[in-house]
Amino acid sequence: MSYFDLSGKVAVITGSSRGIGKAIAVAMAEHGAHVVISSRNQHACDEVADEINSKRPGAAIAIAASISSKEQMQGLVSQTLSTYGRVDILVCNAATNPYHGPLTGISDDQFRKIFENNVLSNIWLVNLVAPSMVERQDGSIIIISSVGGYIGSGSIGAYNISKAADLQLIRNLAVELGPDNVRANAIAPGVIRTKFAEALYQDPTRERALCASTPLGRIGDPEDIAGAAVFLASKASRHVSGQSIVIDGGMMAMGGVNDNDGGEI
Repeated sequence: MSYFDLSGKVAVITGSSRGIGKAIAVAMAEHGAHVVISSRNQHACDEVADEINSKRPGAAIAIAASISSKEQMQGLVSQTLSTYGRVDILVCNAATNPYHGPLTGISDDQFRKIFENNVLSNIWLVNLVAPSMVERQDGSIIIISSVGGYIGSGSIGAYNISKAADLQLIRNLAVELGPDNVRANAIAPGVIRTKFAEALYQDPTRERALCASTPLGRIGDPEDIAGAAVFLASKASRHVSGQSIVIDGGMMAMGGVNDNDGGEI
């Protein structure tokens, strides 16, 4: 058995025009998968697909879709099925956080948006791809959560609550879909050097504090997440379901970081 071979597999990866999602798409393509690049911007998706296809012709297609639209999520899956006829791997990576501050100040609309985009959209996608996975008795669902799902925060509490909900979502999916050999797992990154998280490290003082609070002494890169995604998508993890892999350089082992300036991790 070739543990990490994804040849012939089809992976839909949301939020894959940059950052963690892009790194996962590139890694899965390198391991033989056909990857569907998706985010809100078609041009950005096309650029990533072209980059992948320049090295592995025919390995990627680009389908723009917003996680805030159920109709667009349906279109994403429908177009994928029209092209490839199947979805073997679903990576729910796209997320949003429109509010920073204590929960006492968040509006109902902001809270709803966080939960609809970070949790409900994942359920939409799972419900769209799971039936065919169940029929084939094979599939891997991966949700990108966060170490924030394990801890409290004075500035991104609503986001952290949504990520904790994702951790429970994969546990429930593991129970529901496991009898049909469909696995559901999460990856919980710490601080990763992406545009989404740049407010946590763009200040040199804050970056030094983050590095000092991480046993490996550095902020993570998107590629540090990609290997775990390949593992969870492949035969190497065929008996792993309902689990979350924390990838934070050891930060949680040291209790995380709170710099008292809204930079909680």
